[in-house]
Amino acid sequence: MTPDDRTGPYPGDELGLPADGPGSLAPWGRRLLALFIDWGIASLISVTWFDYNVWVTWGIFVAMHILLVGLLGVTIGKRLVRIQVVRLRTDGPATIPGVHWAGLRTLLLTAILPVVVISPDGRGAHDRIAGTVQVRM
Repeated sequence: MTPDDRTGPYPGDELGLPADGPGSLAPWGRRLLALFIDWGIASLISVTWFDYNVWVTWGIFVAMHILLVGLLGVTIGKRLVRIQVVRLRTDGPATIPGVHWAGLRTLLLTAILPVVVISPDGRGAHDRIAGTVQVRM
């Protein structure tokens, strides 16, 4: 079945994203894998230099997400699984979120609850509030 053969809505349809391929909504498996990779990197840094302090690990994770997603649209984990965070815009094409939107998104992400509150369009509350979406690269 090709995307043109689909008769009903698909994840990302309401957002104007393609059904498949680059720019389509990233599947949950990839999103979770990227999250675990990023947490693993933060943990490895924390174990190596900071005696695995939980707050340092959290701080490294948050800093990685704010800076990398804000400036590049990807973290190391997201890049490895080929997904990107973009900010949806009504007045033009999607863009890299920027540090302030990435900061809001990351703080909500670490609060956990917004992540498990999934909307019909396939985004967690942290992405909806920040106006972002995770798409395939």
